[in-house]
Amino acid sequence: MDRFIGRRRELELLEQAFRSPRSSFVPIYGRRRVGKSELILRFMQEKAGVYFLGKRAPAALQIREFLAEASVSLREPLLADIASDEWSRALSAVVANWPANHKILLVFDEIQWTAAASPELLSVLQEKWDREWKRSGNVMLILCGSFIGFMERELLGRRSPLFGRRTAQIFLRPFAYREAAQFHPGYSLVDRAKAYFICGGVPLYLRFFSQSSSIESNILRQLLDEYAPLYREPDFLLREELREVENYYAVLVAVAQGHVTPRAISRTSGIETRSLHYYLQQLVELGYLRRRYPLTSGKPMARNVRFGLDDPLLTFWFRFVFPNTSQLLHSGADRTYRNRIRPALDGFWGECFERLCREALPHLYVREGVAASFEVGEYWSRTTQIDIVGLRDDGWTDLGECKWAAVRSASGLERELDGKVKEYPNKRNATIGRRIFVRGKVPKTASEFFRWYGLEDLYES
Repeated sequence: MDRFIGRRRELELLEQAFRSPRSSFVPIYGRRRVGKSELILRFMQEKAGVYFLGKRAPAALQIREFLAEASVSLREPLLADIASDEWSRALSAVVANWPANHKILLVFDEIQWTAAASPELLSVLQEKWDREWKRSGNVMLILCGSFIGFMERELLGRRSPLFGRRTAQIFLRPFAYREAAQFHPGYSLVDRAKAYFICGGVPLYLRFFSQSSSIESNILRQLLDEYAPLYREPDFLLREELREVENYYAVLVAVAQGHVTPRAISRTSGIETRSLHYYLQQLVELGYLRRRYPLTSGKPMARNVRFGLDDPLLTFWFRFVFPNTSQLLHSGADRTYRNRIRPALDGFWGECFERLCREALPHLYVREGVAASFEVGEYWSRTTQIDIVGLRDDGWTDLGECKWAAVRSASGLERELDGKVKEYPNKRNATIGRRIFVRGKVPKTASEFFRWYGLEDLYES
């Protein structure tokens, strides 16, 4: 059995809500595969409760299944025999049969499917909460969903019947890079980083990567083989949430190939600029794309926007798998990897390393005792690219260079960063700190006027 990793804060929040003398309503949402159901089931261990997984099925069937689940949890066989096609009656029957001195735990997972079959369900839950459950102090209601748009509009939005009634909420994000590393303790730090570059912090994807095999072997077996579990994963995700996937695919391929401005995306994808905004906005809302701006003390300007893939698996897939689908089928995974993918991987690792370093900078600030508020980003202009910008409120700005490839000359890399510092628009006249991030150990010839970090420094607790 796989060991449970992380999620301490979320489990603590749920435990506090369960132990509270008051009733609680906790929506849990986040992208697919991020571990929401695993979190809930972990929390429910050794607790009596009703866990119901929504599905694309008629309302009457789902109500019967809910009552059947409740009959097992309550050890009350008669509940399964209730003939009802109304959620109100089913919920009342379950709560009425619950022992009065125990808090009832009601969990609706994938609530979007149950609500699609029973549009009245959210209003029924609102009525039960307002008239009975809130006052009783004896109910903990968890509504969980994978469609972020649905959860934010239908459950958390102002037009929702349940608006303003939540006592807490959990937006479950993928693991950060240091937590993701716990999935492969037998890997070197370089390989843990590479696994994160491909799988991100999504538990399901990380578990598919076996630490008894090399990164290369995992790519071949888990991503490039047509029967592999991740071979069509992005395709399944997008088709489940979007229509007209062809245009979305065209946008994602363009961005994965480095066409990151709206004009370049339009030109490469063949989608007119007027229509492009819709597709970009949808992908941003789903968390698959992100808007990027050069970070300075000034206000971001719309004309400087760039788009980047915000999901590591999609980034790898649209860069290497989707464009090579025909080649993979005709020539096989080994040959395609050897001829078309492996030659480009060093550049890909380098791009991913930059993002990891930006993610690591806040941890470094905590370790260094930086108390000021800050923003972390990057900077670019027509003449320069700065990998990391740490814009701090204490009159300090950190500028950083990231180097995944071997460092041939420490002084040369320092001179390169110095040259970029001169082109950064330091309009607030902040003190400039210089930081360099490398994959291996810090060179012995590194200057004391630069802060150097190796991969070991980034993963240090």
